Amino acid sequence: MEILHNGVAWFEIPVADFGRAKKFYSTIYDYDMPEVDMGPVTMGILLHDRDKGGIGGAIVYGESYIPSKTGAKVYLNAGNDLNVVLARVEAAGGKIIVGKTDVGAMGHIAIIEDTEGNNVSLHSVN
Repeated sequence: MEILHNGVAWFEIPVADFGRAKKFYSTIYDYDMPEVDMGPVTMGILLHDRDKGGIGGAIVYGESYIPSKTGAKVYLNAGNDLNVVLARVEAAGGKIIVGKTDVGAMGHIAIIEDTEGNNVSLHSVN
C-alpha cells in the first residue's frame, strides 16, 4: 500500500448563495477571495501556497452542490492562532458551534457553521 504524503488533495464546500459565502470566508480570513468559473460551477478559492505543496480547496456554487451540516468533515487551516479566525466568525454571519478545543499535540480545533449552513471545522497548532 502506498503511503500518501497528504490525506487530502483538494476539497470543496458547497454553497447556496455564492456572494454571501464569499463575503463570509473573505471576512473571517481577511482577504479578497479569488473567483473562478469552471463550466457550470463558480468557485471561490481558499488561499494556499500551491508552489510549496500546499493543499487547497474552494467554496463552490452549482447545481449538484448542496450545503449540509452532516456531510464530509473538513478542517480548514486557521494559521498559527485559531482565536484570530474564530473572533471574526459571528461578525461575518456565522456561528461558533464548538469553541477552541485543545486536542493535545495536534493543536486546537473549533467547529463553526458558515452562512450557508455547512458545519466546518478549523484547526491551528496553537
